Amino acid sequence: MSSGITDATHLRDLGTKAVDGGTLTPGEALALYRGLDQPSLGLLANDVRLRLNPPGDDGKVRVTYIVDRNINPTNVCITDCGFCAFYRRPGDDEAYVLPREVIYQKVDELRAQGGRQLLLQGGHHPRLKLDWYVELFQDLKQRYPDVWIHGMSPPEIHHVSRLEKRPVRDVLVELKHAGLDSIPGGGAEILVERVRKVIAPKKATTEQWLEVMRQWGQLGGRGSATMMFGHVETDAERIEHMTRIRELQEETGVFTAFIPWTFQPENTAMGEQLLAGRGGLKATVAEYLRTLSLSRLYLQNVQHIQSSFVTQGMKTCQIGLSMGADDFGSAMLEENVVSSAGCTHPTSVPEIERHIKDAGFVPQRRNMLYEHIETPETDKFGRPKGRKKKVVSQAEA
Repeated sequence: MSSGITDATHLRDLGTKAVDGGTLTPGEALALYRGLDQPSLGLLANDVRLRLNPPGDDGKVRVTYIVDRNINPTNVCITDCGFCAFYRRPGDDEAYVLPREVIYQKVDELRAQGGRQLLLQGGHHPRLKLDWYVELFQDLKQRYPDVWIHGMSPPEIHHVSRLEKRPVRDVLVELKHAGLDSIPGGGAEILVERVRKVIAPKKATTEQWLEVMRQWGQLGGRGSATMMFGHVETDAERIEHMTRIRELQEETGVFTAFIPWTFQPENTAMGEQLLAGRGGLKATVAEYLRTLSLSRLYLQNVQHIQSSFVTQGMKTCQIGLSMGADDFGSAMLEENVVSSAGCTHPTSVPEIERHIKDAGFVPQRRNMLYEHIETPETDKFGRPKGRKKKVVSQAEA
Protein backbone atom coordinates (compact mmCIF):
# COMPACT_ATOMS: atom_id res chain seq x y z
CA MET A 1 0.00 0.00 0.00
CA SER A 2 1.37 3.42 -0.96
CA SER A 3 2.03 6.04 1.70
CA GLY A 4 -0.55 8.32 0.04
CA ILE A 5 -3.32 5.78 0.54
CA THR A 6 -2.14 5.14 4.08
CA ASP A 7 -2.19 8.86 4.85
CA ALA A 8 -5.67 9.25 3.35
CA THR A 9 -6.97 6.34 5.43
CA HIS A 10 -5.42 7.78 8.58
CA LEU A 11 -6.99 11.20 7.95
CA ARG A 12 -10.36 9.57 7.28
CA ASP A 13 -10.13 7.68 10.55
CA LEU A 14 -9.20 10.83 12.45
CA GLY A 15 -12.13 12.69 10.88
CA THR A 16 -14.51 9.89 11.86
CA LYS A 17 -13.13 9.97 15.40
CA ALA A 18 -13.82 13.68 15.71
CA VAL A 19 -17.32 13.49 14.21
CA ASP A 20 -18.18 10.65 16.60
CA GLY A 21 -17.16 12.79 19.58
CA GLY A 22 -13.68 11.43 20.18
CA THR A 23 -10.99 13.58 21.77
CA LEU A 24 -8.24 14.36 19.29
CA THR A 25 -4.65 14.44 20.50
CA PRO A 26 -2.56 17.48 19.58
CA GLY A 27 -0.70 15.40 17.01
CA GLU A 28 -3.94 14.16 15.45
CA ALA A 29 -5.30 17.70 15.29
CA LEU A 30 -2.13 18.89 13.56
CA ALA A 31 -2.38 16.03 11.05
CA LEU A 32 -5.95 17.01 10.17
CA TYR A 33 -5.07 20.70 9.93
CA ARG A 34 -2.16 20.09 7.58
CA GLY A 35 -3.49 17.05 5.75
CA LEU A 36 -7.10 17.85 4.79
CA ASP A 37 -8.30 20.32 2.20
CA GLN A 38 -10.50 23.09 3.61
CA PRO A 39 -13.85 21.80 2.23
CA SER A 40 -13.26 18.41 3.91
CA LEU A 41 -12.16 20.02 7.17
CA GLY A 42 -15.18 22.32 7.07
CA LEU A 43 -17.64 19.49 6.41
CA LEU A 44 -16.30 17.54 9.39
CA ALA A 45 -16.55 20.63 11.59
CA ASN A 46 -20.11 21.25 10.43
CA ASP A 47 -21.07 17.71 11.42
CA VAL A 48 -19.71 18.34 14.92
CA ARG A 49 -21.45 21.71 15.07
CA LEU A 50 -24.82 20.10 14.22
CA ARG A 51 -24.31 17.41 16.86
CA LEU A 52 -23.44 19.91 19.60
CA ASN A 53 -26.02 22.51 18.50
CA PRO A 54 -28.72 20.55 16.65
CA PRO A 55 -31.70 21.93 14.71
CA GLY A 56 -34.77 22.96 16.68
CA ASP A 57 -38.02 21.04 16.87
CA ASP A 58 -39.01 22.69 13.60
CA GLY A 59 -35.95 21.17 11.89
CA LYS A 60 -34.35 24.57 11.30
CA VAL A 61 -30.73 25.32 12.17
CA ARG A 62 -30.27 28.48 14.20
CA VAL A 63 -27.34 30.85 14.37
CA THR A 64 -27.17 33.04 17.43
CA TYR A 65 -26.04 36.64 17.89
CA ILE A 66 -26.05 39.18 20.71
CA VAL A 67 -26.59 42.93 20.96
CA ASP A 68 -24.05 44.64 23.21
CA ARG A 69 -21.81 47.67 23.44
CA ASN A 70 -18.06 47.57 23.88
CA ILE A 71 -17.21 50.33 26.35
CA ASN A 72 -13.53 50.98 27.04
CA PRO A 73 -13.38 52.91 30.36
CA THR A 74 -9.75 53.84 29.69
CA ASN A 75 -7.17 53.48 26.94
CA VAL A 76 -4.27 54.08 29.34
CA CYS A 77 -2.07 51.01 29.51
CA ILE A 78 1.43 50.21 30.74
CA THR A 79 1.64 46.76 29.14
CA ASP A 80 2.99 48.05 25.80
CA CYS A 81 1.77 45.14 23.67
CA GLY A 82 3.38 45.45 20.25
CA PHE A 83 0.26 44.20 18.47
CA CYS A 84 -2.13 46.79 19.97
CA ALA A 85 -3.03 50.04 18.21
CA PHE A 86 -5.58 51.10 20.83
CA TYR A 87 -3.60 51.83 23.99
CA ARG A 88 -1.90 55.08 25.04
CA ARG A 89 0.81 55.52 27.65
CA PRO A 90 0.06 57.59 30.79
CA GLY A 91 0.38 61.29 29.98
CA ASP A 92 -0.23 60.87 26.25
CA ASP A 93 -2.37 63.62 24.68
CA GLU A 94 -4.89 60.99 23.56
CA ALA A 95 -5.03 59.14 26.90
CA TYR A 96 -8.40 59.12 28.65
CA VAL A 97 -10.49 57.78 31.50
CA LEU A 98 -14.20 58.03 30.67
CA PRO A 99 -16.24 60.20 33.06
CA ARG A 100 -19.05 58.30 34.71
CA GLU A 101 -21.70 60.41 32.95
CA VAL A 102 -20.27 59.46 29.54
CA ILE A 103 -20.49 55.78 30.47
CA TYR A 104 -24.11 56.27 31.56
CA GLN A 105 -24.91 57.94 28.24
CA LYS A 106 -23.44 55.01 26.35
CA VAL A 107 -25.51 52.55 28.38
CA ASP A 108 -28.66 54.60 27.78
CA GLU A 109 -27.99 54.40 24.04
CA LEU A 110 -27.48 50.64 24.30
CA ARG A 111 -30.77 50.10 26.11
CA ALA A 112 -32.62 52.36 23.68
CA GLN A 113 -31.61 49.96 20.89
CA GLY A 114 -32.68 46.85 22.77
CA GLY A 115 -29.25 45.81 24.03
CA ARG A 116 -28.77 44.50 27.53
CA GLN A 117 -25.06 43.63 27.72
CA LEU A 118 -21.94 45.70 28.27
CA LEU A 119 -18.62 44.38 27.02
CA LEU A 120 -16.48 46.44 29.35
CA GLN A 121 -12.71 46.27 28.83
CA GLY A 122 -9.85 48.76 28.98
CA GLY A 123 -6.14 49.19 29.44
CA HIS A 124 -3.89 48.36 32.38
CA HIS A 125 -4.12 51.75 34.06
CA PRO A 126 -1.47 52.19 36.79
CA ARG A 127 -3.80 54.14 39.11
CA LEU A 128 -7.26 52.63 38.61
CA LYS A 129 -7.48 50.19 41.48
CA LEU A 130 -10.11 47.76 42.69
CA ASP A 131 -12.29 50.39 44.39
CA TRP A 132 -12.71 52.25 41.10
CA TYR A 133 -14.10 49.19 39.32
CA VAL A 134 -16.21 48.12 42.30
CA GLU A 135 -17.85 51.55 42.44
CA LEU A 136 -18.40 51.55 38.68
CA PHE A 137 -20.11 48.15 38.68
CA GLN A 138 -22.22 49.04 41.71
CA ASP A 139 -23.34 52.29 40.09
CA LEU A 140 -24.19 50.54 36.82
CA LYS A 141 -26.20 47.81 38.57
CA GLN A 142 -28.07 50.40 40.64
CA ARG A 143 -28.99 52.44 37.57
CA TYR A 144 -29.45 49.53 35.15
CA PRO A 145 -30.29 46.33 37.05
CA ASP A 146 -31.26 44.57 33.80
CA VAL A 147 -27.89 45.15 32.11
CA TRP A 148 -25.38 42.28 32.09
CA ILE A 149 -21.75 43.28 32.75
CA HIS A 150 -19.39 41.15 30.67
CA GLY A 151 -16.23 42.82 31.80
CA MET A 152 -12.53 42.91 32.61
CA SER A 153 -10.38 40.40 30.76
CA PRO A 154 -8.11 38.06 32.78
CA PRO A 155 -5.01 40.25 32.28
CA GLU A 156 -6.91 43.30 33.58
CA ILE A 157 -7.98 41.38 36.66
CA HIS A 158 -4.47 40.08 37.21
CA HIS A 159 -3.17 43.66 36.85
CA VAL A 160 -5.59 44.89 39.53
CA SER A 161 -4.57 42.06 41.85
CA ARG A 162 -0.93 43.15 41.48
CA LEU A 163 -1.78 46.78 42.18
CA GLU A 164 -3.69 45.74 45.29
CA LYS A 165 -1.15 43.10 46.32
CA ARG A 166 -4.10 40.78 46.91
CA PRO A 167 -4.91 37.29 45.58
CA VAL A 168 -6.82 37.04 42.32
CA ARG A 169 -9.62 35.19 44.07
CA ASP A 170 -10.19 38.04 46.54
CA VAL A 171 -10.39 40.53 43.67
CA LEU A 172 -12.86 38.32 41.79
CA VAL A 173 -15.08 37.90 44.86
CA GLU A 174 -15.33 41.68 45.29
CA LEU A 175 -15.99 42.28 41.59
CA LYS A 176 -18.66 39.58 41.52
CA HIS A 177 -20.36 41.04 44.57
CA ALA A 178 -20.26 44.49 42.94
CA GLY A 179 -22.04 43.25 39.82
CA LEU A 180 -19.57 41.58 37.43
CA ASP A 181 -21.62 38.91 35.64
CA SER A 182 -19.08 37.26 33.33
CA ILE A 183 -15.53 37.65 32.03
CA PRO A 184 -14.58 38.04 28.36
CA GLY A 185 -11.67 35.98 27.11
CA GLY A 186 -9.59 38.90 25.85
CA GLY A 187 -5.86 39.03 26.40
CA ALA A 188 -5.36 35.35 25.71
CA GLU A 189 -3.66 36.01 22.34
CA ILE A 190 -1.70 32.71 22.19
CA LEU A 191 -1.41 30.85 25.50
CA VAL A 192 2.18 29.75 24.89
CA GLU A 193 5.01 31.46 26.74
CA ARG A 194 7.41 31.52 23.79
CA VAL A 195 4.86 33.56 21.86
CA ARG A 196 3.83 35.81 24.75
CA LYS A 197 7.45 36.78 25.41
CA VAL A 198 7.60 38.12 21.86
CA ILE A 199 4.23 39.86 21.47
CA ALA A 200 3.30 40.82 25.05
CA PRO A 201 6.15 40.30 27.53
CA LYS A 202 4.61 42.58 30.19
CA LYS A 203 1.13 41.06 30.08
CA ALA A 204 -0.18 38.24 32.26
CA THR A 205 1.52 34.94 31.55
CA THR A 206 -0.24 31.87 30.23
CA GLU A 207 -0.66 30.42 33.71
CA GLN A 208 -1.83 33.75 35.15
CA TRP A 209 -4.50 34.09 32.43
CA LEU A 210 -5.67 30.55 33.06
CA GLU A 211 -5.64 31.01 36.84
CA VAL A 212 -8.02 33.98 36.64
CA MET A 213 -10.47 31.87 34.63
CA ARG A 214 -9.92 28.89 36.92
CA GLN A 215 -10.75 30.92 40.02
CA TRP A 216 -13.74 32.51 38.28
CA GLY A 217 -15.06 29.10 37.31
CA GLN A 218 -14.66 27.85 40.86
CA LEU A 219 -16.79 30.81 41.98
CA GLY A 220 -19.53 29.67 39.61
CA GLY A 221 -18.76 32.28 36.95
CA ARG A 222 -18.77 31.90 33.19
CA GLY A 223 -16.71 33.51 30.45
CA SER A 224 -15.46 33.13 26.91
CA ALA A 225 -12.13 32.06 25.42
CA THR A 226 -10.37 33.76 22.52
CA MET A 227 -7.35 33.24 20.31
CA MET A 228 -5.57 35.91 18.25
CA PHE A 229 -3.47 34.15 15.64
CA GLY A 230 -1.57 34.84 12.46
CA HIS A 231 1.65 36.42 13.79
CA VAL A 232 4.67 34.63 15.31
CA GLU A 233 2.97 31.41 16.46
CA THR A 234 3.30 28.04 14.73
CA ASP A 235 0.45 25.70 13.80
CA ALA A 236 1.40 23.47 16.73
CA GLU A 237 1.30 26.44 19.11
CA ARG A 238 -2.26 27.26 18.04
CA ILE A 239 -3.19 23.73 18.99
CA GLU A 240 -1.27 24.07 22.27
CA HIS A 241 -3.40 27.15 23.00
CA MET A 242 -6.58 25.19 22.30
CA THR A 243 -5.32 22.33 24.47
CA ARG A 244 -4.99 24.65 27.45
CA ILE A 245 -8.52 25.93 26.87
CA ARG A 246 -9.83 22.37 26.57
CA GLU A 247 -8.09 21.21 29.73
CA LEU A 248 -9.37 24.13 31.80
CA GLN A 249 -12.87 23.60 30.43
CA GLU A 250 -12.69 19.96 31.49
CA GLU A 251 -11.68 21.12 34.96
CA THR A 252 -14.13 24.00 35.48
CA GLY A 253 -16.71 24.27 32.66
CA VAL A 254 -16.14 28.04 32.72
CA PHE A 255 -16.18 28.71 28.96
CA THR A 256 -19.39 29.33 27.01
CA ALA A 257 -17.68 29.85 23.66
CA PHE A 258 -14.40 29.95 21.75
CA ILE A 259 -13.70 32.95 19.50
CA PRO A 260 -10.68 32.86 17.16
CA TRP A 261 -9.65 35.90 15.12
CA THR A 262 -6.65 37.02 13.11
CA PHE A 263 -3.98 39.55 14.00
CA GLN A 264 -4.59 43.00 12.48
CA PRO A 265 -1.17 44.66 12.06
CA GLU A 266 -2.13 48.13 10.82
CA ASN A 267 -1.13 51.07 13.07
CA THR A 268 0.60 48.78 15.59
CA ALA A 269 4.11 49.28 16.93
CA MET A 270 5.38 45.84 15.89
CA GLY A 271 3.04 44.90 13.04
CA GLU A 272 5.72 44.44 10.38
CA GLN A 273 8.10 42.75 12.81
CA LEU A 274 5.48 40.26 14.00
CA LEU A 275 4.68 39.31 10.41
CA ALA A 276 8.31 38.99 9.33
CA GLY A 277 8.32 35.21 9.71
CA ARG A 278 5.21 35.03 7.50
CA GLY A 279 6.79 37.00 4.68
CA GLY A 280 4.98 40.12 5.86
CA LEU A 281 1.59 38.63 5.02
CA LYS A 282 -1.53 38.69 7.18
CA ALA A 283 -3.47 35.48 7.75
CA THR A 284 -5.60 34.67 4.72
CA VAL A 285 -9.30 33.87 4.67
CA ALA A 286 -8.41 30.23 4.00
CA GLU A 287 -6.12 30.15 7.04
CA TYR A 288 -8.83 31.69 9.19
CA LEU A 289 -11.44 29.16 8.07
CA ARG A 290 -9.08 26.22 8.56
CA THR A 291 -8.34 27.35 12.11
CA LEU A 292 -12.03 27.96 12.83
CA SER A 293 -12.93 24.47 11.60
CA LEU A 294 -10.13 22.84 13.56
CA SER A 295 -11.25 24.58 16.74
CA ARG A 296 -14.70 23.02 16.35
CA LEU A 297 -13.19 19.55 15.92
CA TYR A 298 -10.75 19.96 18.81
CA LEU A 299 -12.77 21.85 21.44
CA GLN A 300 -15.80 19.63 21.70
CA ASN A 301 -16.28 20.39 25.39
CA VAL A 302 -16.85 24.07 24.51
CA GLN A 303 -20.35 24.18 23.08
CA HIS A 304 -20.19 27.28 20.90
CA ILE A 305 -17.77 28.61 18.28
CA GLN A 306 -18.08 32.18 17.06
CA SER A 307 -17.36 33.35 13.54
CA SER A 308 -15.80 36.83 13.53
CA PHE A 309 -17.18 39.42 11.11
CA VAL A 310 -15.33 42.18 12.98
CA THR A 311 -11.96 41.03 11.66
CA GLN A 312 -13.00 38.88 8.69
CA GLY A 313 -15.97 40.69 7.17
CA MET A 314 -19.51 39.50 6.61
CA LYS A 315 -18.93 37.11 3.71
CA THR A 316 -16.18 35.15 5.41
CA CYS A 317 -18.25 35.07 8.59
CA GLN A 318 -21.14 33.59 6.59
CA ILE A 319 -18.90 30.85 5.21
CA GLY A 320 -17.72 30.08 8.73
CA LEU A 321 -21.31 29.23 9.69
CA SER A 322 -21.09 26.18 7.45
CA MET A 323 -17.61 25.24 8.63
CA GLY A 324 -18.06 24.82 12.36
CA ALA A 325 -19.37 28.10 13.79
CA ASP A 326 -22.86 28.45 15.28
CA ASP A 327 -22.65 32.07 16.49
CA PHE A 328 -22.34 35.34 14.55
CA GLY A 329 -21.01 37.42 17.42
CA SER A 330 -22.31 40.83 18.36
CA ALA A 331 -24.09 43.71 16.73
CA MET A 332 -21.61 45.96 18.50
CA LEU A 333 -22.87 49.49 18.99
CA GLU A 334 -19.26 50.52 19.59
CA GLU A 335 -15.87 48.92 18.95
CA ASN A 336 -12.54 50.70 19.41
CA VAL A 337 -9.74 48.15 19.77
CA VAL A 338 -9.76 46.28 16.46
CA SER A 339 -10.89 49.38 14.58
CA SER A 340 -7.79 51.18 15.89
CA ALA A 341 -5.81 48.77 13.74
CA GLY A 342 -7.77 49.85 10.68
CA CYS A 343 -10.15 46.90 10.62
CA THR A 344 -13.74 48.13 10.58
CA HIS A 345 -16.83 46.18 9.60
CA PRO A 346 -19.71 48.12 11.19
CA THR A 347 -23.12 46.48 11.14
CA SER A 348 -26.59 46.46 12.64
CA VAL A 349 -29.11 43.92 13.88
CA PRO A 350 -31.04 43.88 10.56
CA GLU A 351 -27.77 43.37 8.68
CA ILE A 352 -26.71 40.50 10.95
CA GLU A 353 -30.08 38.81 10.61
CA ARG A 354 -30.06 39.28 6.84
CA HIS A 355 -26.62 37.71 6.49
CA ILE A 356 -27.59 34.79 8.72
CA LYS A 357 -30.71 34.19 6.63
CA ASP A 358 -28.81 34.55 3.36
CA ALA A 359 -26.41 31.86 4.61
CA GLY A 360 -29.37 29.50 5.06
CA PHE A 361 -29.94 29.73 8.81
CA VAL A 362 -32.48 31.17 11.24
CA PRO A 363 -31.18 34.13 13.29
CA GLN A 364 -31.68 33.86 17.04
CA ARG A 365 -30.85 36.58 19.54
CA ARG A 366 -29.15 35.34 22.72
CA ASN A 367 -27.61 36.47 25.98
CA MET A 368 -24.06 35.80 27.17
CA LEU A 369 -25.05 32.36 28.50
CA TYR A 370 -26.40 31.46 25.05
CA GLU A 371 -29.96 31.41 26.31
CA HIS A 372 -32.40 32.42 23.60
CA ILE A 373 -34.20 35.69 24.28
CA GLU A 374 -37.22 37.36 22.79
CA THR A 375 -37.04 40.34 20.45
CA PRO A 376 -39.80 42.78 19.49
CA GLU A 377 -40.46 40.58 16.45
CA THR A 378 -39.83 37.02 17.71
CA ASP A 379 -40.29 34.85 20.77
CA LYS A 380 -37.40 33.13 22.54
CA PHE A 381 -37.53 30.31 19.99
CA GLY A 382 -37.03 32.70 17.08
CA ARG A 383 -40.61 32.33 15.88
CA PRO A 384 -42.43 35.42 14.56
CA LYS A 385 -44.80 36.90 17.11
CA GLY A 386 -48.46 37.21 16.28
CA ARG A 387 -48.53 34.04 14.21
CA LYS A 388 -51.94 32.47 14.60
CA LYS A 389 -52.15 28.88 15.69
CA LYS A 390 -54.14 26.56 13.49
CA VAL A 391 -57.50 25.66 14.96
CA VAL A 392 -57.94 21.90 14.81
CA SER A 393 -61.52 20.71 14.52
CA GLN A 394 -62.81 17.70 16.44
CA ALA A 395 -63.06 15.77 13.18
CA GLU A 396 -59.41 16.50 12.33
CA ALA A 397 -58.33 15.60 15.83
